[in-house]
Amino acid sequence: MDFLWHKVSEKEKKEIKEQAKSILDNFSSKLSEINKNVAEPIIEKNEFERIEETGKCGDEDFRKIMFENAPTKNNDFIIGEKKSW
Repeated sequence: MDFLWHKVSEKEKKEIKEQAKSILDNFSSKLSEINKNVAEPIIEKNEFERIEETGKCGDEDFRKIMFENAPTKNNDFIIGEKKSW
């Protein structure tokens, strides 16, 4: 536990900063190389996976449970609370 009380000298601080800068510069250059080598994916879809059904309310059991758990509700709506930060 002696290392916790060790004070860092100005020389050590300078060396640490230089090492950190070197690591960040190296990492940054490696990231920029990755971005150059990766092509932008092209996704074209004529059909979508999601099918929407109008007029259908979903799982009635789920709806019932959600409304039972909701502290404030009005007919078919759950009333949410807006917080002010």
